[in-house]
Amino acid sequence: MIGFFIALISGALMSVQGVFNTQVTKSSSIWTASAFVQFTALLVCLGAWAAADRSSFGAIFRTEPKYMLLGGAIGAFITYTVIKSMDMLGPAKAVMLIVIAQLIVAYVIEIFGWFGVEKQPLEWRKLIGMAAAIAGIIIFKWK
Repeated sequence: MIGFFIALISGALMSVQGVFNTQVTKSSSIWTASAFVQFTALLVCLGAWAAADRSSFGAIFRTEPKYMLLGGAIGAFITYTVIKSMDMLGPAKAVMLIVIAQLIVAYVIEIFGWFGVEKQPLEWRKLIGMAAAIAGIIIFKWK
């Protein structure tokens, strides 16, 4: 149940962050804003590490396969695409499309067992749920 609430908080924070980042872009540029976002995230993470963790940074480089270390680089493009989509579509439409894309890609990863995720069977009820979510976006956007 705690995971459920953490996921809700994550979604809420992503939406607020996207709006904040889009506003910052208006007084700078998209790459400057993205760099600032990533830099401040680094500072927060280093502070949290210093206060609570202090495990070895060297352990990160034992990660296998090595391509898993690309998460931070992907994060930079996530920041860029969230800012750009919110600027072009508005927060509600952008977040709806972002969440649907996340859901579809995450389910494909589960079905095929990519990236070390345990393979899951295809379930029609989950496909119907995704279709309902997509229908919700169409209804939301419909004028």
